[in-house]
Amino acid sequence: MTNPFDLSGKTAVVTGANTGIGQGIALALAAAGADVAAVGRTPAQETVEKVRALGRRAEIISADLSTIEPVGRVVDEAVDKLGGVNILVNNAGIIRRNDSLDFTEEDWDAVVDTNLKSVFFLCQAAGRHMVANGGGKIINIASMLTFQGGIRVPSYTASKSGIGGLTKLLANEWAGKGINVNAIAPGYIATNNTAALQADETRNRQIMERIPAARWGSPEDMGGAAVFLASSAADYVQGHILAVDGGWLAR
Repeated sequence: MTNPFDLSGKTAVVTGANTGIGQGIALALAAAGADVAAVGRTPAQETVEKVRALGRRAEIISADLSTIEPVGRVVDEAVDKLGGVNILVNNAGIIRRNDSLDFTEEDWDAVVDTNLKSVFFLCQAAGRHMVANGGGKIINIASMLTFQGGIRVPSYTASKSGIGGLTKLLANEWAGKGINVNAIAPGYIATNNTAALQADETRNRQIMERIPAARWGSPEDMGGAAVFLASSAADYVQGHILAVDGGWLAR
């Protein structure tokens, strides 16, 4: 039998691949056989070196996804450097924290532009390529706040709620075109984005008490879900938001 999780011969574009969840997913896809285009504002040199150490090809694509200006170029560069785009992982994102009574338009726009607007237009650019080449897999990175409200992160919650809806809409439109569109909703993962929560003794304790697995997740915990959704094992999975949360939503 062939291995349904084998990604040999596939090329994955991973945004925000220089650290954290993006790096964890990039390395998991590479371990499953995929070549990787590592996209980010900061060059993902460490990620590329680790992917190459696994015997896969890897290239850096520099792009600031706070605007949609680079989205077409990201796809074009991946095609030019690695031969195609079979898998897109929309991981790049930012967060701003403040009480909703004091939240600024600048912080609203910065988060929504990066976390939602650029994601849609990168899906569009990759989707056009995938339709012309027989299909592909798109994985958006959602959040626990796709399901819940959270506190003090209004633009982040709005953007991640939007990712849930966008994932389902694109699945509805593109499933018949050979493109699977799904999302991963990480729980509380120890990354730069959650450093403030980890450092807050009270919030950290409250979070830990809520997680049945009794630990923060690691970027590596996202790898298996990403490989599954990127592989032929998930060919009949569409519009799904897969929570990888240590049981947070079950509590």
